[in-house]
Amino acid sequence: MSGHEILPQASAIAACAARVAGAADVPTLAGCAAEARDVARRLQVEDAGAALVTGVLSRLNDAITERVLDLLQSRFRLPPARWCWLGLGSEGRLEQTLSTDQDNGLIFSASDDGEARELRELFLPFARAVNAALADCGFPLCDGEVMGGNPRWCLSQSEWLESFTTWVRTPEPEALLNASIFFDFRALAGDVALAAALRRELASLTRGNEIFLRMMTANALAAPPPLGRLRDFVTVPESGGTVDLKKFGSRIFVDAARIFSLGSGADETATAPRLRQAARDGIMPAADADAAVHAFHALQGVRLAAQAAAVAAGKTPGNQIDPENLNEFDRRLLLEALRQARSLQQRLKTRFHIDT
Repeated sequence: MSGHEILPQASAIAACAARVAGAADVPTLAGCAAEARDVARRLQVEDAGAALVTGVLSRLNDAITERVLDLLQSRFRLPPARWCWLGLGSEGRLEQTLSTDQDNGLIFSASDDGEARELRELFLPFARAVNAALADCGFPLCDGEVMGGNPRWCLSQSEWLESFTTWVRTPEPEALLNASIFFDFRALAGDVALAAALRRELASLTRGNEIFLRMMTANALAAPPPLGRLRDFVTVPESGGTVDLKKFGSRIFVDAARIFSLGSGADETATAPRLRQAARDGIMPAADADAAVHAFHALQGVRLAAQAAAVAAGKTPGNQIDPENLNEFDRRLLLEALRQARSLQQRLKTRFHIDT
């Protein structure tokens, strides 16, 4: 992307952010959200790079969420308790693409379980209104109801910690699924000290916890990259010859980076910084970490390009791509990215002594 192209897009980003900050209602924010997605799409089309595209889009989405919270607070009788809105999943990692739904939660302070129950009933109408407003802004409600408006994820600080502790000490399938979503949490608005304290408690639970980390690894290895011995890509008939670049692509890098980070007790949530931290922690050579980061961004770039093309064609963006429709360069790029994903999974197998 040339300097001549960067300046107009930088101006568009700044203008969108200013409109978000000045939005007086949710319909205006809905227009801003559409504008943010269009800015991200143009950045992708102009080859700005996946890291920049997802970073810009995530930060603009952050601003939209924060403004929604600001606008709705005055409409509800919120208790005089400390609270913080949490971004989870790809939002927590600052890795949102053009295809994303809501993953969020709410944490608040309470002196005991009784007060937590009372406060939850006061926070829930507000949280549900926030979820509805975000849906109006083009962020679909989560099919799994991982949202602050769900009583399961509108919790006091001690309740969140109790959930985290249970998942770590009893890593059953549902607990491992929850860990893959919730352990990437990030404070979006409110009292960020609540989230920071929870992050410290989580680090103490997972740092060096080989049993939990090994279970997380076994779960992560259940989604290998779609590479074959005789053919380059492997697809299943029910997929119509397509590959899910989220489930069998970017998720591999995300899962590995999360496991490395939880094991060392680092406070990073984004995938690339987590991989680089793994090199600093001696988990992998710096050159291998760099290769993994470049491969992750390359894969995200192919994913974003397919989503941008879908939007331009008036279709709903998703994560499925048909390798046969890729040009020769992107096909080879994707193959190499997936080989790096396979190498990263092999490193996990070796580190946690898993034979598959």
